[in-house]
Amino acid sequence: MAKSKDKTFEVACPDCGAMLLIDGATGLVVSHTPAPRKRMFEDLETAAKAMREQDERKESIFRQSVDAEKNKEDLFEKKFAEALRKAKDAPDGKPIRDFDLD
Repeated sequence: MAKSKDKTFEVACPDCGAMLLIDGATGLVVSHTPAPRKRMFEDLETAAKAMREQDERKESIFRQSVDAEKNKEDLFEKKFAEALRKAKDAPDGKPIRDFDLD
């Protein structure tokens, strides 16, 4: 019986596929061997193509943010003018609260 507790067990992780070496007596992980990584791309040409597409996408996002920053001042002016117009059109006086309606 004592010999069975001295054994170590090798178990594969069902989530990531890593190999775990577990001590039978304590139940603690003694060793961990990560699963081999899968290749993202089959060859260098497809990897280079993906890098170019990613660079184009980054450049497009950057251009959109620059355009939005340029137009931000005009947008704020329009919003302020609309809020000012609504404030002038609103009736003067104390606003009605939900508490007042009871």
